[in-house]
Amino acid sequence: MSTTTDLDQHRGPDAEDPGGSPPPAPPGSGDGDYRERANLGQALAGLLGLVVVVWFAGNAFLAFAYHPEWFGSSKLLIGALALVLGVGGAYVLFFFLNMFVEGLPGRLSRGLIPYAFLLPGFGLMALMLLYPAVQTINYSFANDDSTEYVGLQNFRTIFGDEEFRSAIFNNILWLLIVPAVTVAIGLVIAVLADRLSNRGEKVAKSTIFLPMAISFVGASAIWTLVYAYDGPDEKPTGLLNAVWRTLGGEPETWLQNSGFRLNSILLMVILIWLQVGFAMILLSSAIKGVPEDTLEAARIDGASELQIFFKVIVPQIKGTIITVFVTVLILVLKVFDIVYVLTDGANKTQVIANLFFNKLFVARDAGVASAIVVVLLLAITPVLIYQVRHFRREEAGR
Repeated sequence: MSTTTDLDQHRGPDAEDPGGSPPPAPPGSGDGDYRERANLGQALAGLLGLVVVVWFAGNAFLAFAYHPEWFGSSKLLIGALALVLGVGGAYVLFFFLNMFVEGLPGRLSRGLIPYAFLLPGFGLMALMLLYPAVQTINYSFANDDSTEYVGLQNFRTIFGDEEFRSAIFNNILWLLIVPAVTVAIGLVIAVLADRLSNRGEKVAKSTIFLPMAISFVGASAIWTLVYAYDGPDEKPTGLLNAVWRTLGGEPETWLQNSGFRLNSILLMVILIWLQVGFAMILLSSAIKGVPEDTLEAARIDGASELQIFFKVIVPQIKGTIITVFVTVLILVLKVFDIVYVLTDGANKTQVIANLFFNKLFVARDAGVASAIVVVLLLAITPVLIYQVRHFRREEAGR
């Protein structure tokens, strides 16, 4: 008892009780009321700033689109202003958003602040992705200029169209060949590059990954020179024809040769060339993550290098293989640029995305074009669902 009294005397009358709450504010100080009034003004200022920023930015971008003459019809100037306005506008928007949320009462502010900063991103995603998807589905049931509903007529039209059925067949062919070949070549290169010296590995991987820096249109232009046709009496400029003539063959119009879908396969080569580097990098990282102990144990048990590869390495990097395969699969479903630049769908090379482009911008039939996109969306959705579930399983297993 005396010990407690001595401690209390030592702490003094102003010391705070370690197990209790701090002393209450003096009566009549009005600190809580003052803070509430100040926060209300801050919230109103932040809200007003948000309205002004959104109004100004929205009208500025509309002016860029509809009145380019106000800016001298200079694309360079409009692009520079759009960049400055986009970055600066985002900064100012979040500044006023933060001011508004911090001005709300304490508990409400703490609860809203994470959602407030996510809301602009979600809103932009909804505007750029969700709204167009809903509108496309809506227009797929309308006529060519989206002024009157026609029910399922657009879907009956496309499924009765020989060109659409050919595009479906080509897309299936792309799906069967490109992802599997890309993953296989990427896996082989990753294994072989891993056996090189550090310098050799870096050079090899950099060289193979380099095409990833080229756009699809740029790559198509490059491969136009590879598949170019020159007559028998002309000097060959196309690389493939030059090799073919050296072997004793006659010049071929490769991109017009639809026998066994040869021209489509030649287009697939371009996409494989572009994506092998992506597959190699991810698979190489996965291979380096395989525990060395399992490899040594397999060698001690007498397994050959081929057996180690298929029975030890591949099972442990299965998740990465599936991820790369699905990613390339989704890309193949949307393939457009390569076909558009090289053949525009001629000679049985048509694909769904290029057919949609032709129907919308050449034939000016928004209803049929929207129906084609809806079919493509339905084809991609199960793949996306599988990819999300696979990613969650991978994350749960870590």
